Order: sequence, then structure tokens, then C-alpha cells
Amino acid sequence: MLRLPDHWVWDSWPARADDGSHHLFFLRASRALLDPDRRHLRASIGHARSADLTHWELLPDALVAADSPAWDDRATWTGSVVRGDDGVWRLFYTGVSWADDGLVQRVGVAHSEDMVSWHRRPESQVVEADPRWYEKLASGDWFDEAWRDPWVFRGEDGQWHMLLTARAAVGDPATRSVIGHATSPDLEHWEVQPALSEPAGWGQMEVPQTVVVDGQPFLLFCCWDSHQGEQRQQQATGGMWFAPGDSLLGPWDFSAAGTFDHPSLYAARLVEATPGQWALVGFSDRVDGEFRGEILDPLPVVRVGRRLQFAQDPPGRA
Repeated sequence: MLRLPDHWVWDSWPARADDGSHHLFFLRASRALLDPDRRHLRASIGHARSADLTHWELLPDALVAADSPAWDDRATWTGSVVRGDDGVWRLFYTGVSWADDGLVQRVGVAHSEDMVSWHRRPESQVVEADPRWYEKLASGDWFDEAWRDPWVFRGEDGQWHMLLTARAAVGDPATRSVIGHATSPDLEHWEVQPALSEPAGWGQMEVPQTVVVDGQPFLLFCCWDSHQGEQRQQQATGGMWFAPGDSLLGPWDFSAAGTFDHPSLYAARLVEATPGQWALVGFSDRVDGEFRGEILDPLPVVRVGRRLQFAQDPPGRA
């Protein structure tokens, strides 16, 4: 478990170093805020390393909000880390600004040679929501402009792909969430593309990840009941969702979507702990009404047909 006595820890994303160690980047904010709901606009990006996804060594923080004025001068949020063909590690992350009152989300990038010391590019912003396909704040249909949680990977076509939490420009505002998409030939030049999904019953499909488990592609994302349609609320046994697909880029069969049976696990990533052995690594949200804000020990996961499930009942599920 990763629990900090002086900071809450929530969304996280993994990366594997050359020496085989697991690196975890995570959002953190001081417990001195007292109210955990205040953490979002005080978030910075922490960093830890582990050999087993259970015992963690804290490393220097990766990124904090930029100096004003900047597109990311208020808080830095969830992202992903990949290594380019040039050997440089790239941290793609979400940023919000004071100028937009923290309501407009954009995606930017920082570079590192060693995975420890990270530096923004002079022009660090990469992409933002394109109104041709995605909802903008000015529509007034939602409380913010969703364009966050970039998950970056190289596709079978040789291009780099970015999946994002986004919302369609049209449809029922309560369930308009889609998987946003952008592409790049080189991790430097990005082009926003149409969404990879249609609205399917969620108001937010947060922290998306696409992964192949034993030959079957899956999309993972998270959404609590308050931002789901009635049908999805009836299905849910937790906040972590999965949907089988035809490839890493979909299409995904949302009629076969399901949740992991865990009442507090959220924003979890599926990590190959050892070859062929998968586990969810995510944070504990609320237990008995109290926000926990700590990364849980890895929860082993297996594939059963076109579904994912815990390999065993999680201890205490807390």
C-alpha cells in the first residue's frame, strides 16, 4: 500500500523502467486542506518506485502547477508515461488554469531522460477538445470541459494514439461521455480525431486504459453512480468498469460491460505484475463515507471469456 501521512493520494498511472522496476505516478494534495473535495485544484504529480507493486519508495515529485500565466498554472492532473523512439520519456498530463477557473481541461507533456527529473517543453500544451466532435464549456451542458486523463500507446499501425476522458458535442447531457482520441506519428505533433465510442450510458468515462489480456482487448475506465444512467447504475458493483473490444482502438462492446466487485476502488490501472499475471492498481476512494486517499495493494485479475474479474475476493475490499 502507498499511504502518505501528510498527503492524500488518488489517480495513478504506471510505467516500467529498464531495470524491470515499477514506477507509479500519482496525484497528491496536502491533508492540511482538511476537506478532501478541495484536493483537485491543489493537485500535483508524485512519483514512487517498487519491485512488487506493494512496497513503495518515494521519489522526487514529477510535476507541479506552472508559474502564471499558463494553461496549467492551477493544477496538474492524471496522465500516462511512455518512452519514445528517441529514448526520451514523456509524461502526458492534464492541466487546468486560473484563467479558466479550473473548468477547462487541456493536455500537455513534460520530458525526462531518467524518469526522475521532468521538464516542460517551452510549448508544453499538446491538445484540447475540438468543437467539431467534443463538448465545450460554453455549451453549458456540463460543469466543466472534459478533456483529460490521456492514455498514450503505440498502435499496430505504428502511430501513437491518445485516449481521453471526453464528452460528445451532442446527445443527452447526463450520459454524453465518450472515449476521445488523438494521434501522432512521433509523440510531438498531435491531431485530434473523432471519438472512438458513442455515448453509452455514462456521464464521465474517467481514466481510460486499453490493454490486451490473454489475447482479448479490453477498455477500462471508471465512473461512480452519480454520473451514470439508470441502467448503468443497476449494473454497477463498484466504480471500475471494463468492456471487451475488437482491438486496442475498439470498437468496444458496451452491452457486455461490467464492473469489478469493489466498493471503494477507483481510477485503477491494469498492470502486468509479472509475465502473464495481471493486477489492478488503484486508490481507495470512500469507505463508510470517509475519503481514504491511498493506493491499495495490487488486486490480481483474470480473464474469463470476454469478462475480467478478481482472481480472488479482495481482503476487506477497502
